[in-house]
Amino acid sequence: MEKMTEKSKMTARGVSVYYGDKRAIDNVSIDVDMENVTAFIGPSGCGKSTFLRTLNRMNDTVASARVEGDIRLDGEDIYSSSMDVVQLRARVGMVFQKPNPFPKSIYENVGYGPRIHGLAASKADMDAIVEQALRKAGLWDEVKDRLSDSGTALSGGQQQRLCIARAIAVDPEVILMDEPCSALDPIATAKIEELIHELRGRYAIVIVTHNMQQAARVSQRTAFFHLGNLVEYGETSEIFTNPRQERTKDYITGRYG
Repeated sequence: MEKMTEKSKMTARGVSVYYGDKRAIDNVSIDVDMENVTAFIGPSGCGKSTFLRTLNRMNDTVASARVEGDIRLDGEDIYSSSMDVVQLRARVGMVFQKPNPFPKSIYENVGYGPRIHGLAASKADMDAIVEQALRKAGLWDEVKDRLSDSGTALSGGQQQRLCIARAIAVDPEVILMDEPCSALDPIATAKIEELIHELRGRYAIVIVTHNMQQAARVSQRTAFFHLGNLVEYGETSEIFTNPRQERTKDYITGRYG
């Protein structure tokens, strides 16, 4: 397979999203790589979650949504008719705003994906996959003696780490996180942020957050969205200390948002 010239894992070029006649995203181009956590920031309703959802075709579930432009994963067009969407969503995992574990055991939550994708040949294989995913999600020590308990019995922060373990278990290449801490307390939030640091480099990670301090802490690249436009995209340190665009500066300094 032809090597990509850049180290980009995913590339979006000229992406627009429409809900019926309303344009929610206007001509956005962005690259996501393995080395850097990419944060999407901007006021509510600016399109950052909508754009995130184009990266694993979550917008397909909305009848009125239409996506234009070109989005590629390892150079492969994810909107091509030959792309298996189930496979795509295993490669590009997603963690949502509210923790949403299945009403099954902790073990089953993590083992579900590997089972439907045929990743485990035996019970021992599955045990190893489940343990590995829970370890990577920083949850193993807390739950190893209660794997048969329901995932919904965990605390909110643990549930969110369980959802991250569930995403990791199918060996994804990209993890999308849509405001993963907005329903969590500060201690649980700190654990998720620490986890993002640990996962960086193993996966391409994109996080949507309305919390600018969080974006500054966890990301190396930041994209600022406003009214469906990508206003500015660059190194996090630059965006926060020396934004090129007036609109970015106004948002960062709290003039609106």
